[in-house]
Amino acid sequence: MISLPPNERDLHAYVDHQLSTADRLVLETWLASHPEQAAQVRAWQLDAQHLRAALGGALQQPANPELDPALIRQRLQRQSREAWASAAVLLIAVSVGGFGGWQARDMTVVHSPAPMTDALQAYRLIAQQGILPADYKVDGDGDMQRWLDRYFTQANRLPDLTAAGFTPVSGRLLSTDEGPAAMVMYEDHGGHKISFYVRPPGPKNTFLPRGSRSDGELRADYWSGSGYNYAMVSPTDTPAAQVLKQSLQF
Repeated sequence: MISLPPNERDLHAYVDHQLSTADRLVLETWLASHPEQAAQVRAWQLDAQHLRAALGGALQQPANPELDPALIRQRLQRQSREAWASAAVLLIAVSVGGFGGWQARDMTVVHSPAPMTDALQAYRLIAQQGILPADYKVDGDGDMQRWLDRYFTQANRLPDLTAAGFTPVSGRLLSTDEGPAAMVMYEDHGGHKISFYVRPPGPKNTFLPRGSRSDGELRADYWSGSGYNYAMVSPTDTPAAQVLKQSLQF
């Protein structure tokens, strides 16, 4: 049990989610009546959020090229150069005119990345391969919504899939070029796993229409709302995919 007033070690333990449920409630009650200390704790929490989102476990885990921000930026720069090249060819095609010009246009169109590719990659790394460990695991008194609210206060609520037999069990912070993202893992009694993924909108503040797509053995159902993009990811070869589709009314 912590003593009051709390020392700096107690405050840092609170920021790092190392306190017991009882100690956390005691400290939160004390902070509510001490605004200066509460402001300092919120600043520490914000620093911890930025640090954890930026690192995303990369210092402890094997490098993953698909999630390397430097490589992502290189791909975006390459796509930008290809887009400029496409525009140049299209301008020539318009100047020359005729059927050949339209053929040149068709051959140089740059296709947009498929939606929520990073959600599918995160599922493979965390749920299937176990390369990235969880940042937070639900215990007897745990609250996954409370954990998610620390980083995404304006995001949609976690989907309630209890009727389908799935409950949230763990969470992981990740990093994108547009800002921090998070993946929440759900499991049922049979050990089947599905994930809820939230991230900032893509380049140029791109929001998504409600839809779904398959990528190999996985299915992603995606949508946007409250300033974020979302996806539910599930394996296509298990009953979980059909249950998820019915639960989310896709």
